[in-house]
Formats: sequence, C-alpha cells, structure tokens
Amino acid sequence: MPFDLPCVENPLDESLRARLQTRIDNKTKPIGSLGRLEALAVHLGMALGTESPVLEQPQLLVFAADHGLVQRGVSAYPGDVTWQMVENFLAGGAAVSVLARQHGLNLGVVDCGVRHDFAARPGLHLCKVAHGTADSFEGPAMSIQQCEQAMHNGVELLRGLPGNVLLLGEMGIGNTSAASLLMARFTGRDIAECTGAGTGLNADAVQRKASILREVLHRHENTESPMEILAAMGGFEIATMVGAVLQAASERRVVVVDGFIATAAVLVAHAMCPNVLAYCVFAHQSGEQGHRNMLKYLNAQPLLDLGMRLGEGSGAALAWPLLVSACSILRDMASFDSAGVSRAGDSTQA
Repeated sequence: MPFDLPCVENPLDESLRARLQTRIDNKTKPIGSLGRLEALAVHLGMALGTESPVLEQPQLLVFAADHGLVQRGVSAYPGDVTWQMVENFLAGGAAVSVLARQHGLNLGVVDCGVRHDFAARPGLHLCKVAHGTADSFEGPAMSIQQCEQAMHNGVELLRGLPGNVLLLGEMGIGNTSAASLLMARFTGRDIAECTGAGTGLNADAVQRKASILREVLHRHENTESPMEILAAMGGFEIATMVGAVLQAASERRVVVVDGFIATAAVLVAHAMCPNVLAYCVFAHQSGEQGHRNMLKYLNAQPLLDLGMRLGEGSGAALAWPLLVSACSILRDMASFDSAGVSRAGDSTQA
C-alpha cells in the first residue's frame, strides 16, 4: 500500500516557550547556571506541550536488519552477527540490555529484515519485510513497495506502544554503509567524509569501503525523492525507524536519537517532514566519522560526547537520565517566591 505520511504539527508555541523560560529562570539559582540542562527542559516542555513535562513509559526499540552490500566486504564482521546479536539482546546480555535494565527502560527488539527466522517471544516485534536487503551495488536495496512497507511497519508498531518517549537503537551489520550513503546524498558531502570504520575497519579497508560506496552513489544518482533515495541505498531497519520517528512526532512523543545510523533515519524523516526535529533529542556524538557533520547539518547539539560507536541505542540509554533530570528540575525545583529566597539585586533592611 502507498505510504501515508503522518501529520506532524509544528510545536513552536512562542507563548509556551516564554512561560517555560520564565519558569526555569525563576528557579532558586542564578539564571543559566544549570547550563544546557535548562535548554533541554524547555525543549522537552515544548515537545510535550506543557509547562510540567512528565516522561512516561519510555520505549527503547532496537531495529534490526541485514544488508546485501555486506558481501562487498564493507564490514569487519560477518552478516550472521546481526541475528546473533538479536538473540543477545533478547537474552539480556548486550550493552543496551544492561543499560535498559539500569535505567528502567522497556527494551524491545524489532526484526525489520534479519536474515534469520526467530521464534516469537516477549520483547520481540516481528516486522520482517524480507530476509535482508538486496545489494545496492547491483540495484536498489529495496523496492519502493518494500520501503513503504517497512515505514508502515514502523508507524503501526508505534501506534501499539504506550508512553510518550521513543528511544532509537539499531543493529545491522553493514548499516554504517547505508547511513553513509544516505548522509552523502542528503547533505551533499563527499562520500569520503561520510565513511568511517564502522565495526572496526582499518584505514585501508575504510578507503576500499568508501570506493565501493562512491560507486553505489553513482549508480543511484538519478533517484530524486526521499523515498526513492531511501529505497535505493537504505536498509529495512532504517526505513522502519523513519516510519517510527514520523509516527512518534505525530503523537508528540519525544524521540531520543542514538548515534550515526539512528541519526541517518532522522535525516530521512526530516527530508520528508522537517517538523520532526522539534521532537528529537540527540543523545550523543558518535565516534563514527561523519556523525559530527550530520548533526551539524541538522543543527543538532548532542548531549554527550564519549567517543562511542556501538549503536544498539546505548548512547540513548546513557543520555536518558539527563532528560529525566531536566523535567524534574522544571517541575519540582522551588522558585524564589515559593522558597522565600531573595533574587540577585534584591535589597533587604536589617
């Protein structure tokens, strides 16, 4: 079925922004002394449309799929690692599994197109379009119909989940290549600037990877619309994330964006509907080459910079407590008036 773009409203209510800023400025502290936590609090209040934001039932979803381009040697790891890591997520042994437990995040894994058949079980969402994409070196990674189906799956998945926060994670051997291709096409940067080590390639292998990706870009240079570009060079997990991001924004959920691949999905969603950025919080700057410039293109300032490049949603999980703290400060911290504390410049008589 043709994909119906969810309606995403622009939440930039200047009256609300002014009230939020006044509220944070009147807390018992010097103005601006909580730094970027204050801006984050205002951003979350704007996204959720309230002066007293509460983050409810956060959903951390790891979108997983395989990539046909892997056969070209663009990854240091074999494709089987995708399905093996899905099992690791479900067994609770991955980094994101540990972090989700620590922070009380509901962790779900989404089979968007893994080259493996999984038994149904709690925590696994079966949204498989096909057993991995085709090789984008030879032709489109997905047909338009497959791409639309993946996006539709993301929309329907979000509709069935509670809460007002989506944390993005992903798993897919070869998906840094897909993200690099999308970045190059949407930002206009040279593919060499968009291509990094991924799972751990050495310098020579990164150069070979960039050469392969340059040829892929050339072969799909006539694609024009965001949907055509995504279908030609993306992945099932990225397309499903795009649908999920669009639906989350249409429901005024906060979207916590992880690293390079998750940001690439937001890059595509932004091309389809620029208003989505108003609902996004960018968790961290990845150690993957290109992520800094992708964030710069989106005018996004990440909360953390720890040199991480694991994916999985690990950065989103680590940033999560900052969002909770920002909302708590806005809701629960005393004002000068309520606490009976004098402001700067107030004069008192003995």
